[in-house]
Amino acid sequence: MNAPEDHPDPTRHEESGAPASRARDRDEQGRARNARPRDGLGRPLPHGAPGVARQPEGVDRTPDTALAEAQRLLDAGMPFHAHEVLEDAWKAAPESERELWRGLAQLAVGLTHAARGNATGGAALLGRGAAALARYAGATPYGIDVDGLTAWARELIGRLTGTPQDGAAGPVSATGEAPRLRAR
Repeated sequence: MNAPEDHPDPTRHEESGAPASRARDRDEQGRARNARPRDGLGRPLPHGAPGVARQPEGVDRTPDTALAEAQRLLDAGMPFHAHEVLEDAWKAAPESERELWRGLAQLAVGLTHAARGNATGGAALLGRGAAALARYAGATPYGIDVDGLTAWARELIGRLTGTPQDGAAGPVSATGEAPRLRAR
């Protein structure tokens, strides 16, 4: 029997109408990866379209470097890409810091969903991120403004889940809503 990656993609068709055969995109380690280009919010674009360069995965960064790169990406309106940087930090962090980095990554992907117009998903992920950061309340590990980020997430959740009369819902500005990861 053929491996799943050898099966033709039923959504692609040759001119004759027959399914087109296309192997799954794989990275250097053989893991399935979607090679389609992405926009600034991480949404897939058609093959061959110009896209925003992806963040390399598995980069070993110091906490300071990860925070600086994630902030740069947030400020540029690319929270999906910031999430990838923070996810690398989460995976590499010592056990005692994993919830901190996971929470930061969830805040970034929550902003991604909110900027894409997915208010429900954005609010859910922002809530999970704020909950993960709760154990660090009152602290500023690596200068991270845990309390400020939690307040930012709660305020944005309120706007995302408010009633239409309150002006809630609809995409938010990824750049305009970018949080400050560190206390000033």
